[in-house]
Amino acid sequence: MFIQKEKIPIIILCGGMGTRLKEETEFKPKPMVFIGEKPILWHIMKIYAHYGYRDFILALGYKGDYIKDYFIKQKYYASDFTLNTGQGDFLGINVNDELKKDNFNITFSDTGLETPHGERVLKLKKYINNDLFMVTYGDGVADINIDKLVEFHKNKGVIATITGVNPVSRWGLLNLDKNDLIINYAQKPTLHGYVNGGFMVFNRKFFDFLKPGNMIEDTFPELASQNQLAVYKHQGFWYGMDTYREYLILNKLWRENPKWKIWKN
Repeated sequence: MFIQKEKIPIIILCGGMGTRLKEETEFKPKPMVFIGEKPILWHIMKIYAHYGYRDFILALGYKGDYIKDYFIKQKYYASDFTLNTGQGDFLGINVNDELKKDNFNITFSDTGLETPHGERVLKLKKYINNDLFMVTYGDGVADINIDKLVEFHKNKGVIATITGVNPVSRWGLLNLDKNDLIINYAQKPTLHGYVNGGFMVFNRKFFDFLKPGNMIEDTFPELASQNQLAVYKHQGFWYGMDTYREYLILNKLWRENPKWKIWKN
């Protein structure tokens, strides 16, 4: 049985070119890079769907048709069906049970090839009829509790809430004594500062802060100056896939310990 929460649409930013992951993105958009047997976009959607949020708006750009094709054709690729080749008619299809479990509602919208992601969100205003909507990037996963994120945003009474995460350093950190001797070497530690990990919640008033040519982050100084920007601190697992190395790490984690897999099926 599917649980449908209050209808809060989720915009997933899928339009970037993913140039730092060229090994995978030369022929496909980054959200369609596979982690295990599914694209990372599917993993992100499953995180939200686990909490009953199933209404997605995909902000397409670079190779957006690839994403459309995947979702349109997966019913046929993943299922048994009967086809009459003379007429080209499908006489019957036995939809794969795994597809039924997803039950996503997806709006596909081409928001331009090189459009900054803030402007992509602005272009999707016509699809947002709710007081609240969520936005996330198409390349990051987490074991985040979406219910608690939404509740936090409502309790704060602000226009915008972003999820703050502690990134893992790509380099080892050196701790020195007063004589410049190393007393501790931390191999790629988790940093104490916060960065924006995506998984954002906005009131509809957020559109008043967006302008053509904006990145989402361009709105943050003005929002902060008006005490309208809150940070939900996520202390659990988070990982963003920006490079081929990170792609390999996520695939290894998926095989051995997929910490972001909060859904059961």
